[in-house]
Amino acid sequence: MGGFWRFVAVNFVVAVVLGVLAKVSSVFLILYFAYALAVLLPSLAIAIRRLHDSGKSGWMILLGLIPIVGFILLIVFYVQPSDSPNAYGHGPED
Repeated sequence: MGGFWRFVAVNFVVAVVLGVLAKVSSVFLILYFAYALAVLLPSLAIAIRRLHDSGKSGWMILLGLIPIVGFILLIVFYVQPSDSPNAYGHGPED
């Protein structure tokens, strides 16, 4: 689970820094959108992998489309311990 949270933390810090700098110059706004687009697919992949590690289906990522409640449910699923082994293979500790 450590790799997932490290990825989330780095992306959050980079997004906040670029967001703050975007208020200074439009160049940083372009960089912000380019970065967001570049990490979209890897973010989905690592989120689905984390759901699989906890024994949930990757389709549960669609819960994030439900305003407020979906985001909270996903956070709850992300912090659950890994089930190893499960229907999706061995967890990250194996």
